[in-house]
Amino acid sequence: MSHGHSSPMVELGQSSTNRVPVFVFPASLAFYADDQTSQKQLLTLYNPYDFALRFKVLSTAPRKYVVMDAEGSIKPRCCIDIVIRHNAILGCNYGVVDKFRIQMQEHGRRSVIGKKDVSATLFPSKSDGQGASHSEAAEHFEQLLAPSSVSSHGHHRAHQYSIGGDLPLQREGGAGGSGPSLVVVLAAVVCILALLLPTEGQADQSSLPTYLHLGLPQKLIFAYALGLVTMVILRT
Repeated sequence: MSHGHSSPMVELGQSSTNRVPVFVFPASLAFYADDQTSQKQLLTLYNPYDFALRFKVLSTAPRKYVVMDAEGSIKPRCCIDIVIRHNAILGCNYGVVDKFRIQMQEHGRRSVIGKKDVSATLFPSKSDGQGASHSEAAEHFEQLLAPSSVSSHGHHRAHQYSIGGDLPLQREGGAGGSGPSLVVVLAAVVCILALLLPTEGQADQSSLPTYLHLGLPQKLIFAYALGLVTMVILRT
């Protein structure tokens, strides 16, 4: 008989040397020199687990980007949006593939239990971004620089959204729209319900039949789909 709260690695059937899946959307970022609106983008970090996570964002080119919330915590079954702004729109940076690394730690512990790399590329224009050749930067990840007092003036901490409840229809300060369609809302509800289903191997912790227990790969697909649907909802 076990006592106390087991670690997330044990709950997921993994050894302490393995990592838990990290859910991030989108998987890559594209910035365009001729489109100022594309030079500031959102990266959504998901925590579908029953325990809090701490995250840290590293980069292979920390001086080229400003990330207001480069580290923080995510509550259980919540997601958080972080803003990434390209700060070096120069011709010499066209086609260079930089990378961000999102590291996850169990709250209160120092060891990294998961990581995910997200590529970021600057293009002269959207047309040039189609089929363009890329040159990757060396994979040496560094801590991002703290935002200056000028750029961080008036900045609010990133909001967290529950992925087990109602999704926000717009972000703080965003303009109102006509609202998402019923199909989009239903798709979001289906994804949320799927993420709330028990994980395979937890039969003794749930009264639901085993065919309703999803594996981690299936939950990864639903989390990715939820990210897509969330972007649609937030832009309507």
